[in-house]
Amino acid sequence: MSPLFPSLGAVALATAALLPTSSITQTQEAPTSAADRVLRVYNNNIENLVRNNADGTCTRISGPDHLTSMLVDDNGNTGTSGVQAPDLLIVQQVRGTGQATAYADQLGAKFGYPAGTYRALVAWDDPEEWGSSHKCSQQSLGDLKKRQTNGIIYNTRTLSLAAGDISKYWSAGWLKPGTPYNGGAGCTLYKPPNNDDGTTNEHKWKRTSALAARFTIRETGTTVFAATMHLPEQNGGNACAGAGYTGIADSGIHVGTDATSLMNASTIRVIGIDANRTNIASTTLGGFGMTGYGAKATSGSRKIDYLFVKGAVRPSNIDHTVGSTKSNHLALYGFIDF
Repeated sequence: MSPLFPSLGAVALATAALLPTSSITQTQEAPTSAADRVLRVYNNNIENLVRNNADGTCTRISGPDHLTSMLVDDNGNTGTSGVQAPDLLIVQQVRGTGQATAYADQLGAKFGYPAGTYRALVAWDDPEEWGSSHKCSQQSLGDLKKRQTNGIIYNTRTLSLAAGDISKYWSAGWLKPGTPYNGGAGCTLYKPPNNDDGTTNEHKWKRTSALAARFTIRETGTTVFAATMHLPEQNGGNACAGAGYTGIADSGIHVGTDATSLMNASTIRVIGIDANRTNIASTTLGGFGMTGYGAKATSGSRKIDYLFVKGAVRPSNIDHTVGSTKSNHLALYGFIDF
């Protein structure tokens, strides 16, 4: 089993090869002035940068192409000169530190920054493989989705992070197949010994390990909490967040103890979730002072991805949902004034 949080949370320094080209590189000026202080945040399940097609085939997407399809300017448009460097990317379904670091490097290269400007945190450094085809008729592409974890990528030009401000991972909840739901009484934490039976999916539970951190905006000292979650597919039918617990407002969502402490000590709060569940209200995390942004479908005809924010979020011309995202899931974004 991979060690949990090497170097306190697997702060993955950028070491992987860059993929810079003149067509994707922009030169970025110094951080915004006091007259235009904005924190640019995105959330997306990047599906290991492999996209499933309707005919059963899959397409591998490069990091730069995915970023170009997702990052928007103040009007919600992609691919324009007005697209600014993001401060936080909350992601699900990355293969581990290697892919997260390469993706972070590619993001930096896109804006003309040196390697290491963006750093990655992951819940699991190198999770074990699980599953089989992952619905790809080409086995080689399906294999790219066999390792899955959740991550947060942050811009060191604008945000600092202290070693003690990374939460330990916390487990999602689920209803183990064959267990009666009984209004949530049958729910349990999704981790050993209550993980999948058999060897094929033995390590599947690691894809749902959540992660959080508290950052400080260098310019102002404002504290920012960010968390990434990926809930099990079973949450779609039966909301579970722990032993006998259906989650906040019966959503299947819960925030771990360490993460809650970091959140309570933060001014701006952001949580990105692939909840695998529809109809989670924008007010669900209102007890944390947070509001959900974006109402459009994010995965086919379903809205299962959510971005909750406590902060002054700017209005969006596209409902905070990026329709051109090259993933099975559409990205959500929020530009937060501070």
